[in-house]
Amino acid sequence: MKITHMKKKQKTQAANYNSAERDDKLQFEGVVEEALPGTWFKVLLENTAEPVFVLATLSGKMRQSHIHVLPGDRVTVEVSPYDTSRGRICWRK
Repeated sequence: MKITHMKKKQKTQAANYNSAERDDKLQFEGVVEEALPGTWFKVLLENTAEPVFVLATLSGKMRQSHIHVLPGDRVTVEVSPYDTSRGRICWRK
């Protein structure tokens, strides 16, 4: 019994760590420049010092809601601070 109790406690600690980890995403606004195969998009970020292109894919909620993204659309992109060349489109304006 104690072994299963320890496993549950470890799972809870892991869940808390993952939820804290999600808060460190950087959000940028940009314009979709090109639609690539496999629901990938080339996005030009606007609120940076110099023009930066990011490869971005749709977030899960946008896929579930069947939201279409076309070149020229203004979007909000979440980028990880560890790999700033890839991101996730989380909002279309």
